Amino acid sequence: MTPRAADRARYDRATAQLDAPLALVDLDAFDANAEDLVRRAGGKPIRVASKSVRCRALLERVLERDGFAGIMSFTLAESLWLARSGFDDVLLAYPSADRAGFAELAADPKLAAAVTVMVDDPAQLELIDRARDGGTEEVRICLELDTSLKLLGGRVRIGALRSPLREAAQLAELARTIARRPGFRLVGLMAYEGHVAGVGDSLAGRPIRSRAIRLMQGAARKELAARRAAVVRAVRAVTPDLEFVNGGGTGSVQHTAAEDAVTEIAAGSGLYVPRLFDNYTSFTGRPAALFAQPVVRRPGVGVITVLGGGYPASGAAGADRLPVPYLPEGLRYDSQEGPGEVQTPLLGAPADDLLIGDKVWFRHAKAGEMCERFDTLHLIEGDRVTGTAPTYRGEGRTFL
Repeated sequence: MTPRAADRARYDRATAQLDAPLALVDLDAFDANAEDLVRRAGGKPIRVASKSVRCRALLERVLERDGFAGIMSFTLAESLWLARSGFDDVLLAYPSADRAGFAELAADPKLAAAVTVMVDDPAQLELIDRARDGGTEEVRICLELDTSLKLLGGRVRIGALRSPLREAAQLAELARTIARRPGFRLVGLMAYEGHVAGVGDSLAGRPIRSRAIRLMQGAARKELAARRAAVVRAVRAVTPDLEFVNGGGTGSVQHTAAEDAVTEIAAGSGLYVPRLFDNYTSFTGRPAALFAQPVVRRPGVGVITVLGGGYPASGAAGADRLPVPYLPEGLRYDSQEGPGEVQTPLLGAPADDLLIGDKVWFRHAKAGEMCERFDTLHLIEGDRVTGTAPTYRGEGRTFL
C-alpha cells in the first residue's frame, strides 16, 4: 500500500459515519508542517497568515507552539474580531478603507494596542483620521515595501503589484510624515516577496521553466536582501524603536530568515500545504487539509460523478487554480467539463472501484480558501476524528 493509499484508508475509516461533502485537517500532518516551518525559520518567530488558516481553533493551536508569535490578518474587520477574541498581536497585511472599523479601533484601547494597520500612502492616514469619529487612541502603523524584481531598466517587472514604496528614501519620508502626525505610531515594516515565496521552482515535466524560475528567484533574493537592508536602516534612522521587520512566506522561510534586517517571518500556507506548494526544491510538506465529495453517479466505464467540487482558487485563471482529485490516486477531470458548480465527472481506472456514496478526496489549490466552502473542519488524528472546529464561515464570518 502506498503512503497515499494508506492516508485514504485512514480518512475513509475516520469519516465512515459522516456524509460528504466535508472537510478535514490531519492534525499529525498539520503539526509536522508547523515543526518544519520553525526549523526552517532558524530561530526567528513566525507570524501566522490567517488567510491561509481561517479557523480560530487552529490559529490558537499553532500559536501555542514555540517558534510562532502573532497573526497576519487580511481585513480590518477580521483583525478587530481576532483582537476581541484574545489574540493580542494582529498585523493587518493590507491597507483598508473600512471607516467604521477605524472608528472602532481608534475608540478602544485594547483594540488599538493589539492591531497594527498597513499604510503605503499618506492618503490612507487621511482616511483613518477622517474615520476616527472622536476616537483618540494612537493607531499602530506598518509600512509595506515593494519587493518586485525590476530588470532591463524597469521595463521588465516580476512580482505582485502591491506597495508603491520601493526605495529607502520613499519609506523614510513616509516614516517622517507619520512621526510628525499626532495619533499614529510607526512600529513595523513588511515586505512580501510573493515571486519567491509563492512560486514553485520545480515544475513536473518542465525542467527548463523550473531552471528559469530558480535563476529568477536567486537574483530576486539577492536584490531584495540588499534593498531591504537599506530600507530598514533608513527607517530606523527616523524611528529607532521599530518593533519588527516582517518578510517572507512559506516558500522562502529559510532564505528570508537568513537576512539580518528581518526580525520575523510570515507563513501560513505551509501548515495546510495545498497543491500549489508541491513544487518546491527547498522543502516538502505533508498535505494536511482536504475535502471530500461523494460519488453520486456512474455514467459509464472509467467514469464517476461527484457532487459539486468546483472550488477554484484566486489568482490568474488556469488549471493550477483548480482543486486536484487526490484520493484515490489516478482520477482526473474530463477536459470538456472540469470541476463543476453542482457536479464533477472524474475519469480514470479507479472510478470502476468506486460505489455510489463513496468519498473522493480533493486538495484545494490554495490554503485557507477551502474554508470558505465549509463551515466545519473535522480534526483527524490517526484514523479517528478527535474533534471539530468551525471555520470563519462556520462562525458566521465572511470577511471577503
